[in-house]
Amino acid sequence: MKKNLEPVYYGDYLQLDRLLSAQSLQSSRYGEAAHEETLFIIVHQVYELWFKQILHELNSIIDVFSEQEVKDQQLTTVVHRLKRVISIQELLNDQIGVMETMSPQEFLAFRDYLVPASGFQSIQFKMLEICLGLKREFRIDFDKQSFYNRLEQSDRDFLENLEKKDSLFELTQKWLERLPLLEFGKFRFWELYRTATRQMLEHDEQIIRNNPTLSDKELRQELKELDNTRETFDALWDKEKFSLWQEQGQFRLSQKALLAALFINQYNEEPLFNLPYQFITCLTEIDEKLTLWRYRHAMMVQRMLGGKIGTGGSSGHEYLKRTTESNRIFKDFFNMSTFLLPKAALPELPAEVRSKLGFSLS
Repeated sequence: MKKNLEPVYYGDYLQLDRLLSAQSLQSSRYGEAAHEETLFIIVHQVYELWFKQILHELNSIIDVFSEQEVKDQQLTTVVHRLKRVISIQELLNDQIGVMETMSPQEFLAFRDYLVPASGFQSIQFKMLEICLGLKREFRIDFDKQSFYNRLEQSDRDFLENLEKKDSLFELTQKWLERLPLLEFGKFRFWELYRTATRQMLEHDEQIIRNNPTLSDKELRQELKELDNTRETFDALWDKEKFSLWQEQGQFRLSQKALLAALFINQYNEEPLFNLPYQFITCLTEIDEKLTLWRYRHAMMVQRMLGGKIGTGGSSGHEYLKRTTESNRIFKDFFNMSTFLLPKAALPELPAEVRSKLGFSLS
């Protein structure tokens, strides 16, 4: 076991002199220091430290998926690191509760001294979003226009260059497209799947039509919704319809990638699909935790500012509320539940298919 040649002192190793002296209160420059500003600074500094760790994990995962082949042992490490990111996100969400111990009036005691600084200017958070896959073209209209407006030119240049690189979303899509999960020899999973889905939807229609509690209006509405579900299923097989729905924002993943992800989800209990399933589940959970963070942040801003504009000039709560649902990344993984069949209705994988796939999915 390796040992250090010189003794290490706790405070020196963590550079505590620098860290603990990095809370410079803006309010103290104009009079008596606002007590709550220390909390405000520390909470945001802790956010930035955790953002740094999340980026450290994501960059290592992006490196793995940038290779032509993703080995199973690498996927084990990837899942482990994504679970760490999820644990950090839980801390970030809980941290909002600490911020909410500050009352609106206590915040107003120093808020105006912060203009025009804003969370918009967190370079690391923007890096995090871009690395996951939330690039400018996928943001809501207001966000697209203002995404770089409040940044210094050097930061703007850095982020624009980062946007040119493959994100984890794009790399995941390429990886899914490479997975040999669709047809093997005489086994045509998707033909069997389409038959099973037709039977399922016909069964659903009979349940609706035989429901005596529905009024005529309710019956028509439920049958209309069932027809919409049929159209969604049909889009899985129709390249033109799928492309049209992509343009409309219904799907973001490519058709081939979505079908591969669906296959993995359908057979998630199979040992050889376990790691890919965990990987997809982790990405789904990261997106969910990020959405929850946006929502809690929006609620906190409304609680602190009401209808006031943000320090950076945004519409405050209204803007944050819009980003909560709009700036999603792995929404396709959430919507896959639409296409899942009960285990009992799934076509059984032939032994030769399992043998051919083995445990290598790259």
